[in-house]
Amino acid sequence: MATPNQREQDARPESGPDRRRQDARPESGTGGAPTDLYAFAVRLRRMNGEINRLVQGFAGDHGLHATDIQALGAIMDADEPMTPSGLRRHLGLTSGAVTACVDRLERAGHIRRVRESADRRVVHLRYEPDARAAARSYFRPLAEATEAARSRFGEQELSVVVRFLEALNEELAEARPGGR
Repeated sequence: MATPNQREQDARPESGPDRRRQDARPESGTGGAPTDLYAFAVRLRRMNGEINRLVQGFAGDHGLHATDIQALGAIMDADEPMTPSGLRRHLGLTSGAVTACVDRLERAGHIRRVRESADRRVVHLRYEPDARAAARSYFRPLAEATEAARSRFGEQELSVVVRFLEALNEELAEARPGGR
């Protein structure tokens, strides 16, 4: 009986661009470690695709753009109150593009601009509680899937996963044009 990798090799075209592209990638699981770079790349792409489907659905249902969802995440996850200029730096957008994004989010009821400091020029972006509750409800399947996956691992394993994700995010931030 043929193994999955043998069936994959048998299904490949003998020549042409598809043959070259497939031969150029490593064969994870056929002598390669299950933790090699290719294995990670495949799983990260798959996870990114699944999360993007949820995000695009939320964006479409709320009349938002994908960038708007990134902005909401940045506002929600910020360690200190997010400002439009901080959002511009985080997203790598022009000030005009950030203004348009903030305007859309405010019109849609997801955020509000707040002047909280003695310097009235400083604007903080606040995630509206009702909008946050709607997002939590929409993304509940993601939270449930995450919890189900987490339940399969012990605390020490999860600690390693969290350290890996933190390190990967740091490396990706450094790889951005202009660095962090």
